[in-house]
Amino acid sequence: MTKFILRWAINAIALYLAVLILPGIDLRSDLVSILWLALIFGLVNALFRPLIQILTCPLIILTLGLFTLVINTFLFWLTSVIGQSFGFGLTISDPVWWNAFLGGLVVSIVSVVMTLILKDELRGK
Repeated sequence: MTKFILRWAINAIALYLAVLILPGIDLRSDLVSILWLALIFGLVNALFRPLIQILTCPLIILTLGLFTLVINTFLFWLTSVIGQSFGFGLTISDPVWWNAFLGGLVVSIVSVVMTLILKDELRGK
C-alpha cells in the first residue's frame, strides 16, 4: 500500500511540474484535480503501456528505444482526454502533439529522478 501511495505522489508531483514548466499545458490549480489526474495517469500507464509496448516492439527496437517517447506522448494525451471527460481540466493547447510530447517528457524525467531518490522506500526496505 505504501508503494502505491509513493507512486501516486510521484505522479502527482511530476504532473504538477509539467503544468508549471510548460506554457502549453493548463490545469485547474486545485490539489484534488492533480491527485485525480495522477491516479488516472497511473492507471493509464498500468493498463495501456504494456499492451502498446508489445504491439510496437519492432518500432522500439528499430528506433533504439526512441519510440517510447511517442508512447509517452500518447499516454499523456490520453490522460488529458480521460481527465477532461471526468471534469479534471488538464488541457493541452495547440500544437497538441508537441505540447503532449514535452509534457510526457517532463513527467518521465521527473518520475525517473524521484524514483531514483525514493528507490529504497519503493522497494519496501
